[in-house]
This record gives sequence, structure tokens and C-alpha cells, in this order.
Amino acid sequence: MSDESLYDRLGAHEGISALARTVFNNHCSNEVIKNRYVKSDPENVVQKVTEFMCAGFGGKEEYTGEDMLTAHTGMNISDEEFNAVVEDVMKALDMHEAGQREKDEILAALWSMRGEIVHV
Repeated sequence: MSDESLYDRLGAHEGISALARTVFNNHCSNEVIKNRYVKSDPENVVQKVTEFMCAGFGGKEEYTGEDMLTAHTGMNISDEEFNAVVEDVMKALDMHEAGQREKDEILAALWSMRGEIVHV
């Protein structure tokens, strides 16, 4: 098993930025959640998601956004919407040919944040 960080295994900043863009595009075409992104600034969303993932996956980038609870409070995100986001991320990982180990680690990270996102 590689000692490389998840950050490095996903292609460092460049690979994670491309992954974040694919996730955003998946969200925008997902019937369950696409309306949540209609008024968003795509470049800002991709930047913040890239920062978040890079910082969380072992990179040196600093995340400049709000914590998950603050960012999602008042949005009343449903279980169905959360599951749609997870599916979009997994689909993006497949599109970027991520390995099973990487998918498992990211899935665990997403589920660990669920309580700070759903119904808050």
C-alpha cells in the first residue's frame, strides 16, 4: 500500500481541481439538486471545493470557506439531496478513474460530515 496522501494519489492540486469541476458539473445536471446551484458562481464553488478537498486530503492549500455546519445551516438539505451529492462525487471519481481505496476514503469523509449538512 502506498504511503502517498490522498491528495497526491488524486493528482495534487491539478487533479483535485479537475475533480471538483466534474463534481460541480454533475450537480448542475442532477435533477435532485441542480436547482441549488442555479444562482451560484461556478468558479467560486469549484475554488472552494478544491481548497476544501486539498486541505482535507493532505495538501498544503488553505481552505478559506465556512465550516460545514455554518455553510449549510438553514438550507434544510434532505437525505435525498445528500445522497445525490454523494452519488455525484462517486460518479466523478469514476470519471477520473480513481481507485477503490480513494473512493472508500472519500465516501467515509462525506458520511462523517453528514450531521453538519443534513437537516441543519
